[in-house]
Amino acid sequence: MSRFLLILLLLPLSVSWAAPVTDQRLQQAAHDPANWLSHGKDYREQRFSPLDQINVDNVQTLGLAWYVETDDVTGLQATPLVADGVMYVPAAWNVVYAINAVTGEVLWKYDPQVPRDRSSRFCCGAVSRGVALWEDKVFAATLDGRLLALEAATGKLVWSVQTTPLDENYSITGAPRVVNGKVIIGNGGSEYGVRGYVTAYDAVTGEQAWRFYTVPGNPANGFENAQMAMAASTWKGEWWKFGGGGTVWDSMAYDPQLNLLYIGVGNGAPHNQNIRSPGGGDNLFLASIIALNPDTGEYVWHYQQVPGESWDYTAAQQMSLMDIQWQGEQRKVMVQATKAGFFYIIDRVTGELLSAEKFVYVTWASHYDLQTGRPVENPGKRYLGEPTTVFPTGMGGHNWRSMAHSPITGLYYIPALDMGSEFIEIKPEDFKLLKRHWNLGYNVEGAAMSEPMQQAMMKKLPQAFLLAWDPIAQREVWRAPHPFAHGGGVLATGGNLVFQGRADGQFMAYRADTGEVVWAFDGKNGIMAAPISYEVNGEQYIAVAVGRGGALSQVMGIEHDGVNPRGRFMAFKLGGTARLPAVQQEAFPEPPPRMAASPEDIEAGRVLYYNFCLRCHGVNAISDGSVPDLRHLPQAWYDNFDKVVLEGTMEQAGMPRFDDVLDERSAHVLKAYIIERANEDKEDRDRPRWWRAIITRVYDYLAELVRWSMHRE
Repeated sequence: MSRFLLILLLLPLSVSWAAPVTDQRLQQAAHDPANWLSHGKDYREQRFSPLDQINVDNVQTLGLAWYVETDDVTGLQATPLVADGVMYVPAAWNVVYAINAVTGEVLWKYDPQVPRDRSSRFCCGAVSRGVALWEDKVFAATLDGRLLALEAATGKLVWSVQTTPLDENYSITGAPRVVNGKVIIGNGGSEYGVRGYVTAYDAVTGEQAWRFYTVPGNPANGFENAQMAMAASTWKGEWWKFGGGGTVWDSMAYDPQLNLLYIGVGNGAPHNQNIRSPGGGDNLFLASIIALNPDTGEYVWHYQQVPGESWDYTAAQQMSLMDIQWQGEQRKVMVQATKAGFFYIIDRVTGELLSAEKFVYVTWASHYDLQTGRPVENPGKRYLGEPTTVFPTGMGGHNWRSMAHSPITGLYYIPALDMGSEFIEIKPEDFKLLKRHWNLGYNVEGAAMSEPMQQAMMKKLPQAFLLAWDPIAQREVWRAPHPFAHGGGVLATGGNLVFQGRADGQFMAYRADTGEVVWAFDGKNGIMAAPISYEVNGEQYIAVAVGRGGALSQVMGIEHDGVNPRGRFMAFKLGGTARLPAVQQEAFPEPPPRMAASPEDIEAGRVLYYNFCLRCHGVNAISDGSVPDLRHLPQAWYDNFDKVVLEGTMEQAGMPRFDDVLDERSAHVLKAYIIERANEDKEDRDRPRWWRAIITRVYDYLAELVRWSMHRE
């Protein structure tokens, strides 16, 4: 008896026979309601489940069926996959789980042992957005750039290939896709000075099939193809010294009928075009969608959404494929809502722009010229010489958190963020490309906002919401506001329901047609990931990964009284009766006495904090709980501050060393700032509860105004 068959026979009876996930099954996944076989459910990436056993009439009886806790508090962003009763999903640090989708029993777990000491090279936390299935394998990508093939039945490693150079600052957070027997994977790291590309590997052997670069390299080395030579004519200066960016860090889609693979290309490196390409230029293929032949990697067409992008705008957000009637003609289109704040409709056969309308508040451009396909930029928004306020930030209007489409209502449901930012130029001569640390090309020191920025932000306060958008009429139908400035990914179902998690831990169900809240569950931790739905033995389930963390969550921070629980996977069914454990309350340690530091020292420490610590530990040193809150450290951490920060004694736990950018003096003022924040927090907690409630509400508004300090994917 084969090992594969033996494993299947030992599975609980509730798990059905695991048939291979063939190319045919992947191509027909839209017509397979019981399973969730690909990242967006199927190649169309619409994230719609036709299952309707759970619907608006009975969703009030939806209860927790089971949960599985992971080994880490770091955030979870992954979309689970389900094939024939088995769930496959990665947790923090790319640990892959196979779970009985009915009972929650862990069938196997594979830890790829990602080196924690490389964490300073990961822009957005130790997260993964998913895995891929094909035949009898599970494919997973790791933060340190490996692509792994695992046996679906056992979790045993079949092959591993290094997709990125280890001596450069690449990372992978996106989910691989499998097309025609090839595993497609991109990478991230634009903010660390890398050059983007996407690669295809043979799913059986792991051998590289092809690679397509998304920005040109050094002309002196020659160009890989005609497209790179053409793209190079749209760049200025010595862009290759900065990497150029253009990483394919998230979105892909595939049309089997056209046999076209669509990849979404990211932002420039650095963001500030005046540094990476002085003199301008379109800088192809930044912020573009590229159509490739998936068998050969050959270029077919491209459409660039933001020529010469300079604000961390990308085309890396979810692409969704539709066939629609457009102006009296049947068209094959793709739609996309991006950071730039426009909802695009693009002919997926030719790359022609059909429509681009604002779905959030936008100031960088007034509209798109449909004759040329180019945006009409508003003057003064490229922050050359003078600071300028731009809406939306690089965090919004829609980032990686998945949207969903319901063919029943005809609407898209978008996790939207309406927030502006002030851009303050760094001159090219003052820019330094730091080897192990992100550098965006503009000021992120978190200084007091200018008066124009304050006025702009007061007129348009930051807000996050779930947006129901009519893609044909190009208008908003309804919105559901969120209490914090981000919501999780979205699922639409045949039961006239839309599911979404929120940063405050609430897992919500809305009527898809009206936006009415019809059900909520306290997940006791922030929810960023997109839910899925599947069916086993005639019973429908809703599942979601739970765990606060990742770039936006970490940067913004959320005040919390309890310890952030470990990440977990939750599944719900009608009549479910499982209960989550209570969140244990944290006893905050007494802060150390304030250091003998001048106000100038404290300010210098704050600037260093914003440059090197904010992206993980949050604005004003307020952590979201997925990493240590620096205001609540035990005394031993302060006693060994230099050893941790300068000598790297905690590198193996994921805390990077900073001796390449900090010295003893800078570490001293940084420590003074953190201890100052610890004492301010203690003073706030000692005040009466009614006073704290008022201050907290005021803080919520003020914090939103200053969370423009970082523009990350």
